[in-house]
Amino acid sequence: MSSEPKEPTSQQQGTNQETAGPRKPRQGRSSWSRRFPWILGVGLALVGIIVLAYYLIYGQYHIRTTDAYVQGDLIRIAPQVSGTVTEIAADETQYVPRGGLLVRLDPTDNDVALARAEASLAETVREVAHLFDTEHQAQAALARQEAQERLAARTLQRDRSIASAGAISRLRIDQDETAERNLQAALREARAQLASAQSSIAGTDPTTHPRVLLAEANLRAAWLARQRVAVLAPASGYIVRRTVQLGEQVGPGTEMLAIAPLETVWVDANFKETQLSQLRIGQPVSLTADLYGKRYRFHGRVLGLAGGTGEALAVLPPENASGNWIKIVQRLPVRIGLDPRELRDHPLFLGLSMDVDVDTHDTSGASLTRTPAWPAAMRTNVYASRDGGVEPLIRRIVNESLGHSSPPAAPRTARAAP
Repeated sequence: MSSEPKEPTSQQQGTNQETAGPRKPRQGRSSWSRRFPWILGVGLALVGIIVLAYYLIYGQYHIRTTDAYVQGDLIRIAPQVSGTVTEIAADETQYVPRGGLLVRLDPTDNDVALARAEASLAETVREVAHLFDTEHQAQAALARQEAQERLAARTLQRDRSIASAGAISRLRIDQDETAERNLQAALREARAQLASAQSSIAGTDPTTHPRVLLAEANLRAAWLARQRVAVLAPASGYIVRRTVQLGEQVGPGTEMLAIAPLETVWVDANFKETQLSQLRIGQPVSLTADLYGKRYRFHGRVLGLAGGTGEALAVLPPENASGNWIKIVQRLPVRIGLDPRELRDHPLFLGLSMDVDVDTHDTSGASLTRTPAWPAAMRTNVYASRDGGVEPLIRRIVNESLGHSSPPAAPRTARAAP
């Protein structure tokens, strides 16, 4: 038997070729499956390196929150006197300058009260002037009684000196003594009247007497009430709410309008308590508003941290002393001041949402400080000059009541506060 291998037939060769043909793709998939974990691992490593580099270079020095909203002062306007609304000079969405007219009340009752106060001042000045005249009369009466008492004393002394010669009867001496005693009693009464008249005007003159000052204060109050029928804006801003209507009867404490000065708004950002360890006053802040999108970025500074969390400062704080208590990460309001120049170019409105990014590279500042980072400069002088025209009126009434054609040269020693 021969041991030489047999040549494969053509059918066997075709079968072998068909069998060997599909084996090549299997070899390709096996190679890709071997390389895929390495590619995935390298990709994940690159992502990890990028994330780590981002955190080390940028992420660890920035804290962010989207729980931030624009806040500002809301000036609620109420009248200082009672009255009926006769004019409304500003409405919602309108801008009003400081000192601009908002609402006017009916001044009729105030005009009557002012006229009554003017008449009362004139009458009081005349009565006080009469008190000074009474003092002069009491001095004259005292001088007259003193002269009569001296005359009676000399008459009694003379009659007693000649009574020993029998030229004057005892009855005449008794009459002289009685007259002397009566005149002494009248002298004491005149002195008491003078003292009473002097005590009522002591240390004053007709323009500084307490009754005159009280009447002047009443006139000043009536004058102010008359001026306050015109309700003015204490600060510039936009009308955001109007509740008053024409013909409505209003009084002190009745809210009529609300003004929002949008040039002084700020942002309250509510950070988680786990984000506050590196937060310091004065750190720079970058902000974006949903109103303008990412195309415009605001800049500001951390002004301060609230003294308590939102839940602790709520009207009804939560009660955690219960069996089903669950720990929740709290948020602390952080106030952020904005650049006024940016606010002028891109105004913000109360309640708008903001995205806040605080740069915490510099942690040398304090979390709490007694020196305000943003001094409160809220003041208005709109109401300071409302009594400016009352002083000439008072001086005119006083001078006319005293019969002076011009104000007295001597300055007043007392004056009621405006």
